[in-house]
Amino acid sequence: MSSFKIEFKWAILFSIMGLVWMLLEKLSGLHSTYIDYHLYLTNLFAIPAIWLMVLALKEKKKVYFDGNITYVQGLVSGIILSVIIALLSPITQWITTYLITPEYFPNVIKRSVEIGYYKTTAEAEANFNYPNYAVQGAIAAFVMGLITTSISMIFIRTRKQSH
Repeated sequence: MSSFKIEFKWAILFSIMGLVWMLLEKLSGLHSTYIDYHLYLTNLFAIPAIWLMVLALKEKKKVYFDGNITYVQGLVSGIILSVIIALLSPITQWITTYLITPEYFPNVIKRSVEIGYYKTTAEAEANFNYPNYAVQGAIAAFVMGLITTSISMIFIRTRKQSH
């Protein structure tokens, strides 16, 4: 378990960052007044998300692997990190849904019907709800973590020195 201390640390930091991001979205009006822009601006979360994943992998290389990490070692670390983040994501989604911004789902349901994205409130409610977001969030966290790790490790891995 101590071999995954770094992954646990960064998964907690990632989850906290996600909650802070949701709070900033709410405070900036993206969950109410400017909800029409939410669909686009929420994707900017990829920037700090990728940054944190890279920092975690770099720390794993430096601290755990003493500066020498193979692509596969980094990939395993990134997969473990992604799994932990995915397992924590239903908790962070619950905190977001019920504590940070309980008005988000009612607002997005109402607006998506108003603009014709969904024909009925029932259709919108079937998509915009905590259970659906908890599952989607966990899957997205794992998949995006895997993609980020796969690409990042091309650059982070230790290249063999030719003599």
